[in-house]
Amino acid sequence: MKRILLGVVFLLGTVTGFAQDAAELINQGNDALTAKEYAKAFQLYDSAMKNLGDVQVDDAINFNIGFAAFQADKYEDAVKYFDKAIAADANTAAAKEYKANALAKLDKTDEAIAAYKDAITVAEDPGSLNYNAGIVAYKGKKYAAAAEFFAAADAAGYNSENAIYYKAMALRKLDKDDEYKATLVAGAEKFPSNDKITGALANVYVSEGNVSYKKGVKILNAANAQVQAGTMKTTDEAYTKAVADSKVEFQAAYDVLQKAIALDATNANAKKLIDACKTVL
Repeated sequence: MKRILLGVVFLLGTVTGFAQDAAELINQGNDALTAKEYAKAFQLYDSAMKNLGDVQVDDAINFNIGFAAFQADKYEDAVKYFDKAIAADANTAAAKEYKANALAKLDKTDEAIAAYKDAITVAEDPGSLNYNAGIVAYKGKKYAAAAEFFAAADAAGYNSENAIYYKAMALRKLDKDDEYKATLVAGAEKFPSNDKITGALANVYVSEGNVSYKKGVKILNAANAQVQAGTMKTTDEAYTKAVADSKVEFQAAYDVLQKAIALDATNANAKKLIDACKTVL
C-alpha cells in the first residue's frame, strides 16, 4: 500500500465553551496521529467530532479519523469516516482505497469489490488496487471477478507473476480448462523460472498425457481380451490395427509428458507415465 501523507487538521473560527474541549481533543488527536498512536488518535478525534459545537474543521479531518480507525482495526468506523471524506472530496483517491481495504477486512466481499472498482477509477496506480481486489475476490470465491482483476493487474505490470498464477487458479475454479491452460502457457513463456506457474502447467500436461495413455491401454486391453476369448488372433489384421492405434495414443502421451518434464524435471507422475509409455512403444 502506498505511503499516505497526513496533514495536520487546522481549526477554523472562534473557539468557545464546550467547543474549546473539542478543539483541544482535535489537537491531542493530531499529536497522537503524528506519534502513530492510532487507537488513541481515533478515540480523541471521534470524541471531538461528537461535540464540535461552534468549532469548524477542515474536511480533511474525516480522512485522518478514518485512517486512525483503520490502523486501530476499527474498520466499521473507518468506513464511516472515509465515506465522509469522499463526500467532501477530501483526499478522495486514498479514502476510496482505504474504504475498500476496510470492507475487505470486514469480509464484506461484495461491498469491497464494488469499492475497489470505484477506487480504481480515480487511482494513479490502478495495478496494485486491481491486485488487492483480485485477492479479496479470490478469497471470497468470486472467481470471475478475481480473474478480471488479476488480468488487469498483470496488464498494468503490477506483480505480474503472481497475478498470472492467481488468474489461472481462478479460471480453474470456474472450470475454464482451456483458458486456464492458455494463461499458464503465456505465464510460463513470460516467467520460465516461476516454479508455481511451470509446475501447474506441467501438471496440465501430465493430465493430458494420462488421458492419451489410458486410451492406448483401453485399445490394447480390448484387443487382448478378444484374443483370450478366441475371437481374434494376434496375426489378424484387426489385432495389428489395434496395436498400431494404441501406439498412436502412447506416442501422443509420451510427447506431451516430455513437455511436462521439460517444465518440472521432478514431476514423479510424469516420470512414471513416460516409463510406462516406453514399455509399449
